[in-house]
Amino acid sequence: MSTPVGSLVVHHRPGPDPVLLLHGVAGSWTTWTPLLDAADGFRGRGVVLLDLPGWGASPTPPAPVSIDDAAVTVSTVLDALGTGPVQVIGHSMGAFVGLHLAVVLPARVHSLLLVSPTTAATVRAARHPWRALRTLPAYTLLRAGLLVTGRSAVPLLRGLAAVGLLRLFAAPVFTHVGRLDRSVLDAFVRELRPRGFTAAARAAAAYDTGRWTTIGCPVVAVLGRDDVFARPADLDDLRALVPDARTVLLDDCGHFAHVEHPAAVAALLAA
Repeated sequence: MSTPVGSLVVHHRPGPDPVLLLHGVAGSWTTWTPLLDAADGFRGRGVVLLDLPGWGASPTPPAPVSIDDAAVTVSTVLDALGTGPVQVIGHSMGAFVGLHLAVVLPARVHSLLLVSPTTAATVRAARHPWRALRTLPAYTLLRAGLLVTGRSAVPLLRGLAAVGLLRLFAAPVFTHVGRLDRSVLDAFVRELRPRGFTAAARAAAAYDTGRWTTIGCPVVAVLGRDDVFARPADLDDLRALVPDARTVLLDDCGHFAHVEHPAAVAALLAA
């Protein structure tokens, strides 16, 4: 599809009570496969899956994409498909986009399910990287590593995979990396794009999370206790901004709750 930011790859199934799924950094629409299985394909509901600009099969836009750009892009897709209000399910960066969409285009969003959302701690880390070495070391070191290695990061990761060390690299992100299908790790490497990651970090650093106080739709947020890109205290911060938000903390779970515990996330769909 054509959008103001550029071309976008979208997968759509028409139907009632539509759900929009927004992936995070180092992801694409395929990251939702475990949740799609656990939710039985959303049981006849309308579904919109897209690769955000510069991720998955969507071409890299000529300029970095802002949070506002992402919201306009999503709105353009929903307009073209004629979905009406949607339930937004967002992972990590996708959760951030979903929150902003509910701020600037509230009529588009009838509810939010935030999966391993990057919120307050990530914003602080993006603004103050030196301080974040103590609070979010994995996020901070990954960001610094991608800034230093640039485009050579992905070949380096592929080299780790070739010598059997990819699981070691991914271990901080997933609580039980040894249980993951190799396809999950391969996708993680394939979708880890330095330019997109650093652009997302800059956008987070500039964002005013106080805008979330205007959100009026139902919000549910689920976070893994072992998440290295967020902290359990983020849920407290979210409830302070969105008082009616329901929050869930999952034990034995890292940054990809919908991959490690898809059944638990699926159970929150109607919450």
